[in-house]
Amino acid sequence: MTLYQLVLRVHQSLYRLSRGWVGHRLLGVPTLLLTTTGRRTGRRRTRALIYARVGDELAVVGSNGGRDAAPAWLLNLTADPQVGVRIGRCRLSATAQVVRPGTGAYSALLARCDAINKGRYSRYQQLTRRPIPVVLLARGRSETR
Repeated sequence: MTLYQLVLRVHQSLYRLSRGWVGHRLLGVPTLLLTTTGRRTGRRRTRALIYARVGDELAVVGSNGGRDAAPAWLLNLTADPQVGVRIGRCRLSATAQVVRPGTGAYSALLARCDAINKGRYSRYQQLTRRPIPVVLLARGRSETR
């Protein structure tokens, strides 16, 4: 495990264990916790992801740090688009919709997310031939905890 991976794992654990009191911002960017259902195991899986607000929706990027393989959370929400989201102390349910390159809104969504993430997604795209999708999360009901 690299130092970067360790930092991400500690951040995600603090965010989850503090129930949102700690962890909403990482390296100056807003993060959320996305919970998906494992497509093979049926287990709930949670990942900390950088997000952008797009109107009433949230957008996250399936970059996987520029790796050629898609992140597991992306594969999971493709199989079951009903997800859980934590933003700070607020928890909500959402429905995920994958937006891929070539779709009308893709370029604007990716540009918005890339700006929030300080150009990292553009650099990640250069590392892989895999088209990096954006995922829109349409909010459902919310509860604060």
